[in-house]
Amino acid sequence: MEKTVKWLVIGVGDITKKRVLPAILAHERSELRGIVTRSPEKASPYGCNVYPSLDVALQDKEIDAVYVGTPVALHAPQATEALQAGRHVLCEKPMAMNYPEAMDMVSCARDSGRLFGVAYYRRLYPKLQRAKALMEAGAIGQPVLCEAHSHSWVPPGVEADYWRFDPGLAGGGPLYDIASHRIDAMNYLFGNPTRATGLVSNAVHRYPVEDNATVLIDYSGGIRGTVDVRWHSRVDRDEFRIIGTEGAIELSSLNSGRLVWPGGSEDLPPHPNLHYPLIEHFANAILEGTPLITSGETALWTDWVTAKVAMRLS
Repeated sequence: MEKTVKWLVIGVGDITKKRVLPAILAHERSELRGIVTRSPEKASPYGCNVYPSLDVALQDKEIDAVYVGTPVALHAPQATEALQAGRHVLCEKPMAMNYPEAMDMVSCARDSGRLFGVAYYRRLYPKLQRAKALMEAGAIGQPVLCEAHSHSWVPPGVEADYWRFDPGLAGGGPLYDIASHRIDAMNYLFGNPTRATGLVSNAVHRYPVEDNATVLIDYSGGIRGTVDVRWHSRVDRDEFRIIGTEGAIELSSLNSGRLVWPGGSEDLPPHPNLHYPLIEHFANAILEGTPLITSGETALWTDWVTAKVAMRLS
C-alpha cells in the first residue's frame, strides 16, 4: 500500500473549510487524521479525530504533518510546538506577526529537521511559473518593473473576519493579508529583495488596522516592485504585470489563467481549489524529498519586506 501523509489541521475557519480540508480529502496521497478545534461540532462533517488542543493532538503518533490555519498571532507558537514534536508543518500566510518571530520559526524548523512551508500557493500557479520561464528566456528584454494592485471593499464589522481587524491577532490589515501574497510572488520571480519601504494609512475606514498600503521593493539587476493593496475600493482590482525593456508580461487578473506576452496570449488557469497544488506539493516533498518551492526560508523574505513597511504603522 502506498504511503500517505496523515494530516492534522488546526482550526475550522473560512480557508480550511473552503480549501484546505477539501484539498486534503481529495489528494490520494494525503489522509485527514484529525482536527484541532474548541468547537467539536465544526469538525463532525469530516469524520476524523477531534482534539481540544494542539498538545493533546500531538500525542497521536500517527500524525505526519500539521496545517496551521489559525489567526496570525498563533502561527509561531503552534508551528514551533508541532516542529519540536517532530512533525512537518505547513502554515497559513503571513508566516508570523513580525520578522524576528519568523526567523525563530525558520530556525526551529532547521533544528528539528522537519519540513516547514508557508501557504504562498501562487508560486504554484502555472501562469506564474510560465512568466518566470519567459522572463528568464529574455522574452521582454531586461525586466525593470513589476506592478501589483489588489483592491476590494472590506467594510468594518464583517463578523466572519473579525480577527483580521485586530492588530493583536492579525498583525496588520491588507499589508499582512493580501500584500504578502504579491510580495512573495515577486520574490519568487526576482529573488531575494535588497531594499524595501512603504506607506500605510486609513484613508476611508477607521478600523484598528490600516485600510491601505503601498510597498516599494528593489531587487538585484535594477528591478523594482510596487504593491498597492486597498480595502476601501468599490471597484475590484487584481492586477499584476512585469515590464521589461522590450515588452511586458500581463498577468491580470492574477487569479485568472490569462497571460499575455509579446509572443501571444495563453490561458493557464489555476486549479479550481487553489490549495490543492499546495497540499500535493508539500505531501510530495515529504514522501519523495522533492524541493519545497513554498519553504519557510523563502517566505521569510516576505516578512522582511513587511517589517520594513510595518515600521510606519501608527
